[in-house]
Amino acid sequence: MAKKLLGKEVNEALVAALQTHSAPVQKITIIPRTSGALGYTMQVEQDNHYLMTKEEIENKIATYAGGRAAEEVALGSVSTGASNDIEQATKLARAMITRYGMSDKLGTVLYGSEHTSDEVFLGRDFSSSQDYSDDTAAKIDSEIHRIISEAYANAKRILTENMDKLHFVAEFLVRNEVMDGEQFAAAMDGNPTFEELEEMTEAKKRKSREENDRKRAELLAEERKRKEEEEKEKEEQEKAEQEKQEQEESVTLG
Repeated sequence: MAKKLLGKEVNEALVAALQTHSAPVQKITIIPRTSGALGYTMQVEQDNHYLMTKEEIENKIATYAGGRAAEEVALGSVSTGASNDIEQATKLARAMITRYGMSDKLGTVLYGSEHTSDEVFLGRDFSSSQDYSDDTAAKIDSEIHRIISEAYANAKRILTENMDKLHFVAEFLVRNEVMDGEQFAAAMDGNPTFEELEEMTEAKKRKSREENDRKRAELLAEERKRKEEEEKEKEEQEKAEQEKQEQEESVTLG
């Protein structure tokens, strides 16, 4: 089981964590999702992030390449598990060249115009049309191959140099199924034991329970205060009514 986990999710997280310009890893899980995925790695930007630099895109491609690279490094073979990552990496690399002008070889030019609604109506289901020569298309393909090959080599280097961390995270997930961002960061920055990381989870659970107990106590106190105020108001009304009645009786007797 641990050996299989040296595939996609753990390795993407590891590659992401050990690169600069990458969003922090917030969670890794091997619990299957209803969508059919065997697990997932969650990365979340620390602040509003509307633009991506060339380096950030290259790192993202390397992260996508992590699953396939790990299969080769750790298992000695490859599988179909990384197919979606390969697709996403290829789309990013193509966008770098054809949309974002991030290729020194092809320059800051838009390659491929967007389809009009008429073309979509006629049955075209691809996102852009080729408005450049076959020679340029070959250069684009060559650049895509170069970008992905370099990203793959980078991912493979990172994994090869950090196999001990790779195995540690995989074994932890075998035991616990989920690793949060704080635990993952601790594993990357030092040499914690499984027990130390598991205690981090327990500490969070205790803190959460304490917070829930505090909020519950506050709600109960507010409810008691509200009931006391209602009782006091009721008593005051009854007292006022009684005094009024006594006054009326006194006037009648007088």
